[in-house]
Amino acid sequence: MKTQGIVLLASLLAASAFAGDYRVPRLPDGTPDLQGVWTNATATPVERSPELGDRRAFTDAEAAAISKAAIAAVEADAAPSDPGKKIEAISSLPPVGNYNLFWTDRGMSVANINGEYRTSMIIEPANGRIPPLTAAGQQRMAARARNQNDGPEGRALGERCLLSFGSASGPPMLPVMYNSYYQIVQSPGYVVILVEMVHDARIIRIQDQHTPGGIKKWMGDSVGRWEGDTLVVETRNFRPEQSFRGSSENTVVTERFTRVGKDKIVYRFTVDDPTTFTSSFTGELPFVTVDANIYEYACHEGNYALPGILSGAREAEKE
Repeated sequence: MKTQGIVLLASLLAASAFAGDYRVPRLPDGTPDLQGVWTNATATPVERSPELGDRRAFTDAEAAAISKAAIAAVEADAAPSDPGKKIEAISSLPPVGNYNLFWTDRGMSVANINGEYRTSMIIEPANGRIPPLTAAGQQRMAARARNQNDGPEGRALGERCLLSFGSASGPPMLPVMYNSYYQIVQSPGYVVILVEMVHDARIIRIQDQHTPGGIKKWMGDSVGRWEGDTLVVETRNFRPEQSFRGSSENTVVTERFTRVGKDKIVYRFTVDDPTTFTSSFTGELPFVTVDANIYEYACHEGNYALPGILSGAREAEKE
C-alpha cells in the first residue's frame, strides 16, 4: 500500500499538463477514438468549500498534501485491527454504514486539468458552487421530501435498483464512493457508455434529432455531434423521477468529451434548468484510463431496507 501511495503521488505531480502536440487516435470512419475503460474517481469535490471563495486551483504542494492525506487514511483503515483498541478508534475514515473499505473506491488525487489542480468540479459560477434553487425548485424539493416515505415509488432510484446512485450514470456523470468505471464503445452513428454503477448503458445517437418531448427516458435522450476532436452531447427529455440536485424534467445537459492524452479525457458538463436553478452551471473533471474490466453489477433487490423504511414511516405516522 505504501509503494502504491508513492507511485500515486509521483503520478499526481507529473500530470500537471498534457502534451500540446498530442494527436487524437481515430477510428476507420475518421471520428476520434474515445474507446476504453475510464474512471472519474477523484478527491476533488463537486462544489468548492466556501472559504476558498473564487480560488479555482490548489498549488502543487497543496494537491500533493491532499493526496497524501487521502492515501494515509486508506492505509490506516486497511491496517489489521488491534484487538486492544476500542472499535470507534480503529477506523480513520468516516463511517460508511454497511460498506467497509473493500467495497469503496474513492479517488485519492486532486483533479488536474490543463495543469490546474482544481478546488472543485464546478468552475462556473466563479465561486465553484451550484446556484441557488428558484422558488419553484424549492417547492419541488420540499414535495419530494414529503412524499419519499409514502410508498416505494417515492424512494430514491438507486434504492429501487432502477438507476445508479448519485449521478454516476448522469448526465452529468459524476463519481460516487465506488463503481466509478465507464466503458466507452463506438460504432458508426453511435457512442455507448457502459456505467459500472447499476450497469447502466447510455446510448448516444450521432447527428440525429431528439425524440418528441412527450417521450421521457431514463438518463434522458442523448444526441451527439463532433466538433473537431470533441464529442458534444446534448441530453433532454428526462423522466420526472430522475433529478440532479433538484433538477426538473425540463433540464438540458450539454457534455463535452475531449481526449487530451493517451490516458485522459477532459469531461465538461453544463446544466441548464431555469425552472430549478437561478442560473446555469458548468463543471469539469478528468476521466483517466484504467487497465480493467467492468463486471456485472448485481443490485441487491432482495434486501430488507425498503420495507423496513416504509414500515418505520407507518409507525411514525401512528405516533
